Amino acid sequence: MRNLALLAALYVSGAMLGARAPQYTPDPGTELLHRPLDQILDTNVRDGLVYYRALKSERGRLDRYIASLNVPAATYQGWSKARQTAFWVNAYNAVILQTVINHYPVRSRSTSYPANSIRQIPGYEQAPFRAAGRSVTLEQIEKSILPEFKEPRVYLALGRGAVGSGRLRSEAYTGDRLEKQLANLQQEFVTDRQMLRIDRMTNQISVTPILSWREQEFVAAYDKADPPFAERSPIERAILTFIKPGLLPLEKEFVQQNAFKVAFHEFDWRLNDLTGGRIE
Repeated sequence: MRNLALLAALYVSGAMLGARAPQYTPDPGTELLHRPLDQILDTNVRDGLVYYRALKSERGRLDRYIASLNVPAATYQGWSKARQTAFWVNAYNAVILQTVINHYPVRSRSTSYPANSIRQIPGYEQAPFRAAGRSVTLEQIEKSILPEFKEPRVYLALGRGAVGSGRLRSEAYTGDRLEKQLANLQQEFVTDRQMLRIDRMTNQISVTPILSWREQEFVAAYDKADPPFAERSPIERAILTFIKPGLLPLEKEFVQQNAFKVAFHEFDWRLNDLTGGRIE
């Protein structure tokens, strides 16, 4: 009887815990193809950082999702440009996650990067995988495929497995919500010190090097700054246009004085790993 009572108590306790466990509910706009990734991100990403250890322990969903990305080329061609863009961002982010957990915990191989860095994994950007009926690499997605869409904000959506990346979202990108999701990234840009640092004491604006890596695309889209900045370089004018909507009044006043220097700070290649605690 005592054992039966104990089992009953454990059952009730387990049921109560299960009832309190958060349930995943996909956004109605999330395409069926990307719902597995959406759930993975919802469960394992917090404030841009990833529970890699937990993700590695249940990697089956991620592997199956990546395999599902090899949709027929004709199917892919029938999608809207926004849906195609979201597809490649999701593919990039999923393969980065897979790359990290394939080598997790990451071991130091080089002194050129932090010991806990994805850059310690040799050749990961050139490793091929199948997507949309063809063989592609992470490098090809960033440097050849995404530029075709002429939307530079997508480079801030790429989770490069690093603290210095744009903040990895806890949701997949979707065609229907892509504009809103990218607008949110642009708004968050000015409040993220990995992206932007305004120092009024030293008269300097320091910006993530991601914008310099994709300078051509950012200049083409955002070189529309006000006349007082006409003497600045095209990339500086593009940066000012890009950040202006999210600046606070005092920051806008500082920018309008036009006495600042623009610099690109060093990219932080530390792994965006939440397992070991929050990274500052």
